[in-house]
Amino acid sequence: MEKEENQNHISEEPTTDTTKQTENTDGNIKTDNKPKAEQESDSKEEIKELSSEEKIAELEDKLARTFAEMENQRRRFEKEKEDAFEYGGYSFAKEALNLIDNLDRSQHVLQSDDQLKETEALKKTLEHLEIIKKDLISIFEKNDIKPIESINKKLNPNFHQAMMEIEDDTKEPGTIIQEIQKGFTIKDRLLRPSLVGVSKKVTKKEEKTEENQENSENK
Repeated sequence: MEKEENQNHISEEPTTDTTKQTENTDGNIKTDNKPKAEQESDSKEEIKELSSEEKIAELEDKLARTFAEMENQRRRFEKEKEDAFEYGGYSFAKEALNLIDNLDRSQHVLQSDDQLKETEALKKTLEHLEIIKKDLISIFEKNDIKPIESINKKLNPNFHQAMMEIEDDTKEPGTIIQEIQKGFTIKDRLLRPSLVGVSKKVTKKEEKTEENQENSENK
């Protein structure tokens, strides 16, 4: 009898295990039938896929930035090449303007010399100097170096530099009535500004004295 009871007890134990397993499978907690090693490998693969996508996005961003920088460098190089071609003689042209300045100074010195005034030698010398000056300006103009028009023009800070104010009621204030040094441009760039004198209104002393007399009488 005891043997039979033991056998019945042993045969009942597996059934209890199977019921536990079914309870586990039927419960709210889900279990994975895969081994732990396989589960860990799957999670690692998922992490690797995410990191590779991020790396691809980072590489794409770097490539885009590199291409943009290369394009900017190409444009800068093209601009510098164009400027070198168009304005390569900028420094030479600026120095060459001294020739015209020296011719102008020579003309003024000769004209202010009392011993040479109204002489035939002075007249011929001034004529030759004027011819040389015109030839120089003609050569400059062929190379897109042009003088700036100043006299009777309104003062333009982009091309003119006012050195003095001159009282003149016949002109509007700010009108250029004297050119001290001629300015030049090379293509669309300023080579040097014109040094000029501009007009301003005349302060009438007589009106001031009359106003003072009236004020004194009223007092």
